Amino acid sequence: MARLFIRPRSTWQVVTPPADTVEIQNVVASTGIEQELDLDALAVDLTGSSYDPENFPGVVYRLQEPKAAMLIFRSGKIVCTGANSIEAVHEALEIAFDRLRDLDIPVPDEPEITVQNIVSTADLGTSLNLNAIAIGFGLEHVEYEPEQFPGLVYRLDDPDVVVLLFGSGKLVITGGKTVDDAAAAADVVTEELEALGLLD
Repeated sequence: MARLFIRPRSTWQVVTPPADTVEIQNVVASTGIEQELDLDALAVDLTGSSYDPENFPGVVYRLQEPKAAMLIFRSGKIVCTGANSIEAVHEALEIAFDRLRDLDIPVPDEPEITVQNIVSTADLGTSLNLNAIAIGFGLEHVEYEPEQFPGLVYRLDDPDVVVLLFGSGKLVITGGKTVDDAAAAADVVTEELEALGLLD
């Protein structure tokens, strides 16, 4: 009679890959309406806007849905910030364009919108020894002055982004131009930390 061996239940822990934890926090995009603007008049006419030229040279127009702020300058340049997706940027700017058209300000049918910066966060799921990472990554690639700033600044070439690493294992990824840049950066950092034996 054959013996039956019962294998003990595995204690595997399911770990989410850092690239899968990426969340977009802020998308900054710019556009222009090819039209000089009278900001004093615009601030009066554009409901929900504010203008304090002593503190900032543009009209600030805030939306709650989608949540975003448009910075409108005299030159006709508009910067959208605070949105948490590229879709929200386009939606917010379309609302702003429509409001400007309502005020009889000429706006091209489809102004070009350029994403300037995507700020994202990710989580490595474990605490980090930033001193060891600074040495392992090479001091020519990082900035780490814990008395000035608690995170380690790591500049990547591919993708062309800056990653802030914190002792908690959290990452802040800035400088991306596409949504995929943050996930790629999280993968690069994860692989480099694993290669150095610095990721538990």
